[in-house]
Amino acid sequence: LSLAAAMAAILPYIDRTNVMFRTAIATIAIMISARYLHWRWFTTLPTDTWSIDWIVGIVFIVLETATAMGAVFTYVILTRTKSRSGDATANLKWLNALPKPPLVDVFICTYNEEEQILERTIIGALSIKYANHRVWVLDDGRRDWLRQMCDTLGCGYITRVDNSHAKAGNINNALRVIGALPDRPEYVSILDADFVPAPEFISRTLALFRSKDVGLVQTPQHFINADPMQSNLKASKVWPDEQRFFFDDIMQSKDAWGAAFCCGTSSLIKFDALIKIGGFPTTSVTEDYLVTLKLSEIGMKTIYLNERLSLGLAPEGLKEYITQRSRWCLGLVQICRGSDGPFSLSNKMPLIYRLSLIESFLFWSAGYAFRIVSLLIPMLYLLFDIRAVQADFADAINKALPYFVAQIGFVTWISSGRVLPILTDVSQLLAAPEILKSVAAGLWNPRGHGF
Repeated sequence: LSLAAAMAAILPYIDRTNVMFRTAIATIAIMISARYLHWRWFTTLPTDTWSIDWIVGIVFIVLETATAMGAVFTYVILTRTKSRSGDATANLKWLNALPKPPLVDVFICTYNEEEQILERTIIGALSIKYANHRVWVLDDGRRDWLRQMCDTLGCGYITRVDNSHAKAGNINNALRVIGALPDRPEYVSILDADFVPAPEFISRTLALFRSKDVGLVQTPQHFINADPMQSNLKASKVWPDEQRFFFDDIMQSKDAWGAAFCCGTSSLIKFDALIKIGGFPTTSVTEDYLVTLKLSEIGMKTIYLNERLSLGLAPEGLKEYITQRSRWCLGLVQICRGSDGPFSLSNKMPLIYRLSLIESFLFWSAGYAFRIVSLLIPMLYLLFDIRAVQADFADAINKALPYFVAQIGFVTWISSGRVLPILTDVSQLLAAPEILKSVAAGLWNPRGHGF
């Protein structure tokens, strides 16, 4: 209680952008986590080896430890943060002074989106305030009405005879088409069908390519509608969408460590670098993350500009929400199991990306499994008297409560309240069964899963 009171009294007045303060508070949270895990391993395990109590207790503590290790990775990453808005503003003078504005092709990727959504995105892309850009609709649905719409609005239309490799294959087909044109672009922007770019999207992102080793600039995803959790609880005015913590905090911190990565839509990529790595990889259903890993192997960086430069649609139903998260999970596991994984010696991946992949894998695998098991352990005790954790009440309060207070306090402070503990846990529990199916599928057979 003293710890909670101290954090509530002090943290609101501490500068969240100060690396020293972030590191100090993260260190306190990590030390309290270590204290808790030491108690769990050396005090609370059942003493009767190979009994049912001991077996369940070992499974529980291993998952809890793996989850805690993933959290420690995240805390370390969050000790730094970086904003590139100042660089983008300063580099606009350089961009405007170029003899000829670089040609930028904007790809709008679509499969089965309806006319109203696509029309809005196309008009937004055509309205970008940049003197030398073209807009291409990449139609994997082969729809005549969409071809006619593109002719009417004045943008390019590209399709293909099949849907091999889904979105990645669609983009790679377009790269071949525009690569054969006499005026090849210098940069390519990727937009999902429901993401409308802001007028300054190209100029703000392109300004960050002044450094020759920048291969990709990623911007955040913002949404015009409430996600299923916000809608169900009617909490959109008090609870930010789930992606805000990731895009406003995690990605800025990863960028500060040199570990930002492509998130697909709302990104700008150097065309020659993309061609050099063979286009978008097709060995994972999250081809965007793999683009960053492949670019890093040829010395090209991915950086992050945290500005609201596009607006899109969040999943409107729970089924779509869970499907989206499951695909992200499956793609990450496919990467970890493949030749681009963190433990593979055949790739030239930087250490920071290896650690970042491990952190993400622990989040999807151990984190979601631990949430499920945390519900099962009390049931096993009540129904079958299985005692997986053996501790008296006073000792448990003394060790566990500071651990939870430190976790909640640090994440709430670092995210400016974007993460609400109970609501976040509920949203993850709802998706946990499907997430764990994706983890199992990706580990058992990383190949052959469709988008």
